[in-house]
Amino acid sequence: MAKVFFTSHLRSVAPDGGVEAAGATVAAALADVFARYPTAKGYVLDDQGRVRLHIAVFVDNVHVRRDILEYPLRGDSEVYVMQALSGG
Repeated sequence: MAKVFFTSHLRSVAPDGGVEAAGATVAAALADVFARYPTAKGYVLDDQGRVRLHIAVFVDNVHVRRDILEYPLRGDSEVYVMQALSGG
């Protein structure tokens, strides 16, 4: 099973530390996590089911920028969901 981690900024709605999640894609793994932590879904996905613009997703140390939800996972993948920071 993949392991999903959420940034500390999301800890009020998401699990603290890594949580195991079943699924062959980022979407499937997140759906598994959201089934157990439903309040996290609205912070990560918009009302169209897309990853919000202010969220960054890394899979196995790769910043996934396109087709995030379809990105494939291995059984030992680590997924990091973070708030993206911007500014100048």
